[in-house]
Amino acid sequence: MGWWFGIKLWQRVLLALFAGVAFGVAASQILGQEAATQWIGTWVQPVGTAFISLIRMLIVPLIFTTLVSGIIAMGKPAKLGTLGLKTIGLYLVTTLFANIIGLTFGTIFQPGRGADLGNVEAVPVSTDAPSITDRLLEIIPTNPIAALADGNVLSIIFFSIFLGVGILATGKVGKPVADLFNSASEVVLKITHYVMEVAPYGVFALVSYTAASQGLESLQSVLVLIVAVYLGLITHALVTYGILVRIVLNLPLARFFRGLTDPIAVAFSTASSSATLPVTIAAAEDNLGIKKSVAGSVLPLGATINMDGTALYLGILALFTAQAFGYDLTFMNYVMIALTAAIVSIGAAGIPSASLFLLAIVLQTFDVSPEHTAIIVGFILPVDRIMDMARTAVNVTGDAAVATAVAKWEGELDEDVFRAPAKV
Repeated sequence: MGWWFGIKLWQRVLLALFAGVAFGVAASQILGQEAATQWIGTWVQPVGTAFISLIRMLIVPLIFTTLVSGIIAMGKPAKLGTLGLKTIGLYLVTTLFANIIGLTFGTIFQPGRGADLGNVEAVPVSTDAPSITDRLLEIIPTNPIAALADGNVLSIIFFSIFLGVGILATGKVGKPVADLFNSASEVVLKITHYVMEVAPYGVFALVSYTAASQGLESLQSVLVLIVAVYLGLITHALVTYGILVRIVLNLPLARFFRGLTDPIAVAFSTASSSATLPVTIAAAEDNLGIKKSVAGSVLPLGATINMDGTALYLGILALFTAQAFGYDLTFMNYVMIALTAAIVSIGAAGIPSASLFLLAIVLQTFDVSPEHTAIIVGFILPVDRIMDMARTAVNVTGDAAVATAVAKWEGELDEDVFRAPAKV
């Protein structure tokens, strides 16, 4: 197997991704979709499940240790304020552009025109949601240990920031604790590198199951919608992040995307920004030269609140619904769709069945009936995973783009590392 490990990791991941698609489609054609799905689900998919479990195993220790270590690396607690403002501000700006692009592509492609919804099984979706005040209060952990055990990312970030600031404030007395967290973060990142060696096999298993279970037939009825979503997401990644990296930051764009090959591939196969976080942090530090103080704070926050792909997707789905059922939208409807999609997408990471739940809220902006909402959810549910994979990849790319910008503005970006060949 020496030849296999002699290939760069990102190339192995891409090979596995394409091989998984080919294997899943071929198995579906030869054995039939149901038999192929069952066979791959029994013998192949467990490898992908194990890979996701390995990555999820690292999420909490990685966020906790790298965030505390990153704050310690800042040297001054006051620096945290400017970094936070720049991070949140950039996330909001990129989400705004995602909304505009999504509505533009939904208008151009008209994916809902002629959609056959006659045989769709309606799937009712509840629109009950906690208030903004309740969500903000839930960020403060009453028990930090319980937050770590439950994997409550926002609460972990909140506690880690306070712990890091406390260590800085105690000076020499807190140095042993600082050394402990610095060492712990290095150990967890090393484990992340080991886990990434399993990535090609996990990606192959996950993608082959998706390809077999969805089949080519299920794509035909929503092909225009899928094309519109994918082209919108690709445009957002190339234009919005491209302008930020190449024009605003004056950094090589091709090198940026090359350095993110591993996290993009993992995000595409797992459809989870949080599950991809360990890989994203490792790539940001090793390939993009983002210092620990930024990578350990900006990226965990982005994996929780930065959902550009989701905001873009919700905009297109809203127009799909209006076109399919004949709702006449005014300019103010477009504005409300954009604003609502941007706001609700921020909480997507913490909501079960996120995209479907959020879609119901967005559709309320132009008074879509519960019956029509249920039909739309039933229509997109079978193929939502295919589009979820792409929007997660864009979310992860956006996290890295914002982290790169913040790192450069804060003087925490090693441009020699960024411009050098990727360490993958």
